[in-house]
This record gives sequence, structure tokens and C-alpha cells, in this order.
Amino acid sequence: MKVVKLNEKEWLVTEKKYRSIVTRDWFDPNYWQQQDAIDGQSLGRGTTYLFSHLNKGYVLRHYRRGGLVGKVIEKSYLFNGIQVTRAYRELKLLKALRKKKLPVPKPVAAFVRVENLRYQAAIVIRLIKNAQDLFHYLRQKPLSEDQWQQVGAMIKQFHEQGLDHADLNIHNIMLNAKGKFWLIDFDKSELIRPNHPRLGKNLQRLLRSLRKEKEKHPDFQWQESDWAALLLGYHEQQ
Repeated sequence: MKVVKLNEKEWLVTEKKYRSIVTRDWFDPNYWQQQDAIDGQSLGRGTTYLFSHLNKGYVLRHYRRGGLVGKVIEKSYLFNGIQVTRAYRELKLLKALRKKKLPVPKPVAAFVRVENLRYQAAIVIRLIKNAQDLFHYLRQKPLSEDQWQQVGAMIKQFHEQGLDHADLNIHNIMLNAKGKFWLIDFDKSELIRPNHPRLGKNLQRLLRSLRKEKEKHPDFQWQESDWAALLLGYHEQQ
């Protein structure tokens, strides 16, 4: 990854393939709106924008805090160097996971702006084509038992490489039109020892997510027996 200090306050980090085309404007939603390039957006802690450029799809996400701290300091973090910013670390992790042939989005670039020893940041990744997160998918139709086993096997693949996902929930698992499952959103995630006992907390978090959405949404097509199928796929993955 190439790190360029644009000025006294701003840094741009890019993957090799995108060094000649990505500019700071890529991280400004207004820039893409002016070009009528916004294809969609989703709301979470902040707004995630989907945009197109040269017939390719991208995702722009600005970092936002969650929890009680986020109500006071929404989108700034203490700056201790570009390589320990959340954007840089997520971009670097995505690159490492891609090298391990794991189903994650392609990293593109990150942008960091520092003001008074605090920074704000954003990341751009490639869009997973013709994909939908499982939360929205399950509000339309259920997954089969075999598909839940595939989800479990996919998670096990990540754990075998030591990936500790900081927020494994039903919104961060994608399914594309070809029937392939993907994992997204690696903010605050890290690589630790493969199959570390701590990775079991990822599964606990996912189960809480499923139960929460089932309780909130009557049309959410998930049941406890689906979790047994997921665990079967997880433990059978070699």
C-alpha cells in the first residue's frame, strides 16, 4: 500500500492498482452525487454510499463511533500515526485476507484527516457484485439447511486463519447471485492465533444478532434449528 501525505493534515492510502485514479474527492459523497454516480446508500452508525466509476462498483464508508462514546465524539479518534488509524488497519487487513483467498471485498483506498491531534477517516472498497446482506435476504425468504452449513463453513475458514471479527452479525454476511457467501466490515478486526478460543465469541455475537432480529421483525425467516445447521458446517469444515 502506498501512503501519500497530501498536506499537513491529510493522508491518502491506496492499493497499487488504484494509485493513479483515486483522489481525495473519492471520499466526498457530494462529489459522486454531482456526477450522478451514487447507486444507493445504507444507514448504520453512519451512511454508507454505493457509487460507480468507469463501470465498476464501489463502497464508501466513513468511520463512526458506536455506543455511549459515539453520542459525544461521533467520528473522531486520537491520532498516533497513520499506520494505527482504523482506516489504514482495515485496508491492510483486507489485503492480507485477500492473499489468503478468503471471501472479502477488494481493498481500494483510505483517507485520513487530522485536526488537533484527532483524526477522521474513510475507506473505499470494491462492491461485491449482485450481493445482499443476510438480514435483508432473510426478510424475503429463508436459507436452506445446506446454505446454513455453508455459512458455518465460511466462518470456520476465517477462524482457521485467525481472523477475529469485531462485529460478526447478520448484516455483515453477504450472499451473491451465484450463491457464494462473503464477509464484510472488518473495522477493529485482527488476525490472532488460528482457532484461538477467543474466536468463539464471534459465533456468540452472531447468534445474539440472529435472535435480536427474529424478535424485532416477524418476517425474519430464521429459527433455532438453523443455528444447529450452521454449527454443523462450522465443525465439519477442515
